[in-house]
Amino acid sequence: MSSIVNTARNAVAANFGHFAPSLSTHPFSLDETPDQSGKVAVVTGGSEGIGYGVAHTLLKNNIDKLFILSLSQKVANDAKDTLVQELGQASVDKTVWLECDLANWKKVKSVAEQIKDSTDRLDVLVNNAGRGIMTFKLSSLGVDRHMAINHMGHAVLISQLLPLMKKTADAGSVVRIVNVSSNLHSSVPTTLKFKSLPDINTNMGAKKQYGRSKLAGILYARYFDRNVTQKGNPNILMNAVHPGIVSTKQSKEDIHEPYPLAGYGLSVAMEPFKKNQFQGAVSAIFAATTTKDSGQYICPPALPDPGSEPSQDEALGDDLMKLTREIVLDKTKEDLVVT
Repeated sequence: MSSIVNTARNAVAANFGHFAPSLSTHPFSLDETPDQSGKVAVVTGGSEGIGYGVAHTLLKNNIDKLFILSLSQKVANDAKDTLVQELGQASVDKTVWLECDLANWKKVKSVAEQIKDSTDRLDVLVNNAGRGIMTFKLSSLGVDRHMAINHMGHAVLISQLLPLMKKTADAGSVVRIVNVSSNLHSSVPTTLKFKSLPDINTNMGAKKQYGRSKLAGILYARYFDRNVTQKGNPNILMNAVHPGIVSTKQSKEDIHEPYPLAGYGLSVAMEPFKKNQFQGAVSAIFAATTTKDSGQYICPPALPDPGSEPSQDEALGDDLMKLTREIVLDKTKEDLVVT
């Protein structure tokens, strides 16, 4: 009976806001974030929503330098204004704002080069930016935008920044990489394949399109653990996290694009139960600053979870990363994914 109760408590804690996170059997709060003095971080999509919660928390805990990748200059400017009001100008002066479309993989490489030219270390990389639950659409390179942005763009970024992270880890620091995933990764069928571009470009419907890209984030974390962390890089950790049901632009506005009527159920009816952007950042902050493990899927606040059956499939993860390298090479004529 106690295990059933704990499972229920953890499910509520993982997904809902207000008092719900306190029910978890694996507690963690933003107040427990370790001091980040001397460290450098990169957060994609750090100008709004969960990413803003992550960026704000890192700055509040004395991160030395923070690179924030943002698609919209206006959103970035609004975030700067808010940070000045909440944390002061000195915190904003620690940030470097870089415009980046993660679906443009050559641009991602260019941004990574800018980062490497601006710092001699990198301790934290939070891959948060992404396309939410929206209808199927191809990128300019002819790849499903969910996979092109949520997974492949981040795979390019990680690969291009990996030498800098290895340098930091070799000097004795623990480097932590976080892929912001979702429990909707379990919405995809167990027959899913990553064998070819048509597999990637199969229109599965808005929720499953999103879920497939979030499954990729977990598979990648576990692949990275097997092939990088466990093969000579024990100080470089990669984990995936579920943030919970969070009040963000994706859950309040973007959801209406695929579901004009039904979307109001999530955007309006669920609003009183959602986490705010800071509660939604808790699992990512835990994975970015505290965990000593790698290759995990972590539910809020700090609970390792096995995830769906496909998320545990090592062969599927191998296929995903092989296909990722092949597609990026074919579309850019550059070998941008090396992990």
